[in-house]
Amino acid sequence: MARTPGFGVDIGGSGIKGCTVDLRSGSLADQRVRVPTPTPATPTAVAELVAAITSEFGWHGPMGVTLPSVLKRGIALTAAHLDPAWKGLAADKLFSEYCRVPVVVLNDADAAGLAEMRFGAGRDQDGVVVLLTFGTGIGSALFVDGELVPNTELGHLEVDGADAEIRAAAAARDDEELSWADWALRVSRYLQVLEDLMWPDLIIAGGGVSKKADKWLSLLECRTPVVAAALRNDAGIVGAAAAAAEGRVR
Repeated sequence: MARTPGFGVDIGGSGIKGCTVDLRSGSLADQRVRVPTPTPATPTAVAELVAAITSEFGWHGPMGVTLPSVLKRGIALTAAHLDPAWKGLAADKLFSEYCRVPVVVLNDADAAGLAEMRFGAGRDQDGVVVLLTFGTGIGSALFVDGELVPNTELGHLEVDGADAEIRAAAAARDDEELSWADWALRVSRYLQVLEDLMWPDLIIAGGGVSKKADKWLSLLECRTPVVAAALRNDAGIVGAAAAAAEGRVR
């Protein structure tokens, strides 16, 4: 049976990744391309790289693009790890202009969550599911009985007087040269605060650090089951492609 192709680009604080996607299996259909996120990450600089990645694959159909931003009807309302010029910008129109194809934009963690709920660790899971992406910051996606509640910013919960992602993001572990055990203590404290507010049934841990889940998941101390994201760091690409194929606009 022929595969159903889609295309997604995942923009993060440190890298921009793109690839064609087999939407029947939720797997990458080619070797993904990754380039460093430009500094500063202005709209023009980022859009040029996204267009270059799209051109490299020769993609001409609808595509999905993620941003580490709150997005409403294609407009970026925040820019936590991007240039402030993104705030208030019609990101969908910008990428459509540069890539010359219809573009759906969505929050990066929401995209990862959509992929995990459809193809990965959250498949067939009802109740309240939270996906957390640990990277430059902490992204979040919230699902209730499989339905996405878009644009949650649970990485910015205040934990012991500080923004959670400042202490518990994967970048904090790298920057402070923390052991896995010491970092797991910080993540545990964050999860304890989150689960007292949300009472989730399942937490999915994603982002690049999910590739090393064996080093830290077993060290976590919280009451909610925590599992590693099945699609690992490709979830954003897959979710973006799926959102574009569905014409999903928030």
